[in-house]
Amino acid sequence: MNQPFKGTINVDIRDSAPDWTPFEPPKAPDGAPSVVYIVLDDVGFSAMSGYGGPIETPNIDRIAADGIRYTQWHTTALCSPTRSCLLTGRNHTRNSMACITEAAVGFPNASGTIPPENGMISEILGERGWNTYMVGKWHLCPTVEMNVASTRRNWPSGRGFERWYGFLGAETNQWYPDLVYDNHPVDQPKSPEEGYHLTSDLTDKALEFIKDAKTVAPDKPFFLYYAPGPPTRRTTPRRSGSPSSPGGSTWGTRRCGNRRWPDRSRWGLSRPTPSSRQPTRSARRRPARAPRASRSRRWTSPSRGTR
Repeated sequence: MNQPFKGTINVDIRDSAPDWTPFEPPKAPDGAPSVVYIVLDDVGFSAMSGYGGPIETPNIDRIAADGIRYTQWHTTALCSPTRSCLLTGRNHTRNSMACITEAAVGFPNASGTIPPENGMISEILGERGWNTYMVGKWHLCPTVEMNVASTRRNWPSGRGFERWYGFLGAETNQWYPDLVYDNHPVDQPKSPEEGYHLTSDLTDKALEFIKDAKTVAPDKPFFLYYAPGPPTRRTTPRRSGSPSSPGGSTWGTRRCGNRRWPDRSRWGLSRPTPSSRQPTRSARRRPARAPRASRSRRWTSPSRGTR
């Protein structure tokens, strides 16, 4: 019960008064907005057309035109740490996500398991009357829990998401994905020859979740965490090869990457200069470190091999 019972309990039920308030589901404030997170891996901000890049993103551009386009930000530049920051509002090391879950080690800052006391926005909004959905890439549970025999406590359903559809690890094939639907592994609904592509499937499922709830409670707000697979899985446009296909059309990753330096002066950005690379005054005052032997660090991902 979220609230104390305010009814009356006597020996005779005829002298008692019920109070349903503590047992009612939480209700969001009137007019509360729905919230949508769209998270893309490995995308430089200059890739999208809204920042002058070559990849056409008309819907994102329309949202940006009515909102804010950032020119300064912080990101960990890694999948799991960044996602943990976005969902909890905490530093990635506080979330025990100093690295991706496949490279976790047995230390408090890098165990690959977000502490339960670090609440996610899905848990917070769910307790306040929002429907909560997760669609796409999760990558926030240890590799030992990415199987059907696990407790699922670190799966989306264990972290406040009422419905979810997607994949647990770092990446998956865009035409033959490893899919999980509300805690159960499932097959893809159709073959690539029949037009299947994971991004379209994820979008359809997100719309399905929203429509299901809106049919019953049209005014209830929702939180959607939408995290498609590309471009983590390199160069996966639709097989049609049309210029509007997701992932940079027929250019391919390398060609697109080589042409992602648009005119940034209009955003107040520019290429690094020799002076901008100089250490700050406070850094110049620091004592020099003693040299140490160079070390090569390698980590292994089940899906990407050794890096």
